[in-house]
Parts: sequence; structure tokens; C-alpha cells
Amino acid sequence: MKNLLFLLFFAPAVAFANQGNPGLEAISTALNSGDVETLSKYFADNVEISIQDKEQIYSKAKAGDVLRGFFDSNKPKGFSQVHKGTSRENSDQYCIGNLSAATGNYRVYIYLKVTGANMSIQEIRLDKE
Repeated sequence: MKNLLFLLFFAPAVAFANQGNPGLEAISTALNSGDVETLSKYFADNVEISIQDKEQIYSKAKAGDVLRGFFDSNKPKGFSQVHKGTSRENSDQYCIGNLSAATGNYRVYIYLKVTGANMSIQEIRLDKE
């Protein structure tokens, strides 16, 4: 009986944990195609964007314009996640990946603030390799 109860409660938890993070998956897909509209849905009110050592904090609307300009000049060919994780202090998440663009390859760092069921992009870094 204990084994049955264990399976009834443990199996769904394991299945749920292996589903991945739909928000992070949507962000990765948007980076893959340069879809700023989808990315901007996840922006915090203020987003720190760093593109090749030019770093600034932008409002949500301006951050979309900055990334749109970047993608217009650097047409994405693909994005692949290399690493993702959760911060030790809280449930905030991060993702590190590689963006292949017409002008070269970029290492992408994304920091996401998690509040309950919501997540918002706090920081995006794009460093040319």
C-alpha cells in the first residue's frame, strides 16, 4: 500500500519536472528566429541589454527596439541552448546559449526573474565570439 501511495504522488511530480520550462522554451524559439514580439512578452519593465560591451538599461518598449535593430543587422540563423539553471538564492533562472547569425556567432546570456508562475527577462547579453 505504501508503494502504491508513493507511486501515485511521486510519479506525477517526476513527470511534471521533466516537462521543461515553457517560458524558457518560447524564449529560445524566439531567439532562434529573431522574433522580438515574442521576446518582448517576457521583458521586465526595465531590461538590461548588453551588446558587445555596450550596456544599458532600457524600458520594455525601448528594449524591443534595441533588439529589433540588432536582429535586423544580424539575421539569426539559429539558437541553441548550452546551459540553463536556477540561482541558488531564489528561483530566478538563467540560460546560456549560442546564436548563429549572418554576421557571426554570439554567446547569449539571459537572466530571468521568477515571481510565482510569472517570469520576466531582466538581462540579455550578446557577446560576439
